[in-house]
Amino acid sequence: MENNKRSSKFFPRTFWVANLMELFERWAWYGIFIILAIYLTGSTDEGALGFTQVQKGYLMGTVVGILYILPTITGAIADKFGYKRILILSYLILASGYFLMGFARSYAGMFIIFLYVALGAGLFKPVISATIARTTNKSNATVGFGIFYMIVNIGAFLGPVTAAKMRILDWQYAFTISSVAILINLLLVLLFYKEPAREKSNEPLGKTLMSIIQNLGIALKDYKLILFLFIVIGFWTMYNQLFFTLPVFIEQWVDTGIVLKNIQSVWPWLAGFLENDKHGINAELLVNIDALYIVILQVFISWLIKKIKPVNTIMAGFLISAIGIGLWFITQNGMYLFITILIFAVGEMTSSPRILEYIGNIAPKDKVAMYMGTYYLPLAGGNFLAGILSGDVYAKMSDKLSLLQEEVSIRGLNIPNISEGFTKNDYYQKAGELMGMSQAELTGYLWTTYQPGNIWMVFTGIGIGTVVLLFLFDKFVLE
Repeated sequence: MENNKRSSKFFPRTFWVANLMELFERWAWYGIFIILAIYLTGSTDEGALGFTQVQKGYLMGTVVGILYILPTITGAIADKFGYKRILILSYLILASGYFLMGFARSYAGMFIIFLYVALGAGLFKPVISATIARTTNKSNATVGFGIFYMIVNIGAFLGPVTAAKMRILDWQYAFTISSVAILINLLLVLLFYKEPAREKSNEPLGKTLMSIIQNLGIALKDYKLILFLFIVIGFWTMYNQLFFTLPVFIEQWVDTGIVLKNIQSVWPWLAGFLENDKHGINAELLVNIDALYIVILQVFISWLIKKIKPVNTIMAGFLISAIGIGLWFITQNGMYLFITILIFAVGEMTSSPRILEYIGNIAPKDKVAMYMGTYYLPLAGGNFLAGILSGDVYAKMSDKLSLLQEEVSIRGLNIPNISEGFTKNDYYQKAGELMGMSQAELTGYLWTTYQPGNIWMVFTGIGIGTVVLLFLFDKFVLE
């Protein structure tokens, strides 16, 4: 066991090993997650799966929702059987799961394999956080968790960059890279990870799990906590559109070639690095600006708001993010995203880290840990609802293919149904020919006629509604 009695200036080796493993795990996860919506719904003649937006929404929302429920249980399993064993199991599942995802072609197959990946991620999450907690002490915990959060975002930034380059060559390469990142973690845990000091319990696992469920039940009897958790679901529902909807929206509606030309005029090398095979920029690289902003600004934002009441920073953050998401596509100009994603990211950095702190403030002093265990529940609910909105609602309001099919029906044009022999891209091409438009003209016509950017007003409304409810909750329920 590794002794944690270190001065505030130093951290034990396992602390740094855990941070390095977090970097590679986030690299792997975000490398896949940020491109997943595009991969699931893209045209099959480009190597994607060709699923509908509704199928994408239910798959991503359900599986990731389940992932965020798992840590409530898997943390107890890790305490029972040891962190190192659970990390090894997690990495074996994740490495094989990411690799297999690249070969799944059916909806059911992808759903099952992604659920398998979620199990591996659910095993990993509580162990790595607990390791950081057990390898820091009161004198260095603030710095330790600050380092950890920075590492999270470095991994979250690097993953999409490598995935974007790999998927240009072949989609399977993107999944393979994530698998390799996890195999690096497997080597790290086998060679360098030492079990941190922890209390061992001889209590049967079943009894431990039952205690966890009972404690959750006790915490959830507090109507104040339940109300707060339901309110926060609104924020996570809005926030997750960054991954569920934005990549697809950019892919369908934004001419990223204009963005590339603007970057070319300022920084030719960067433009050359970002350029894809269509002489534009992959959607996930634009979405990834959010992670870059967090890496650069999080420490400053945290310092700026440290003395402000948690509820005030949470409300301000929710509101700023809602404004940012509403401004994402007032215009079809992709350059505008650099500003609007910055606004969104500032809101995220202001609010997200303090939600857990606010739960602690709601809790009675003798039940803080019990209440903290509910933190992942709104994340689960937010992901599930985000999936529905990015599926059913997006399909009706903003999906380029759905809107084009509506237009084709209105005009009475005869175009074959999408099938194995007639892809989504074939449909776009045929519609353009029959309507006498180039693909750029077709996109512009659909944008002007159907106003697909209005979807972001829906998400802004959810964000603003969340702020109003949180204000009323803090003003009238807590007092």
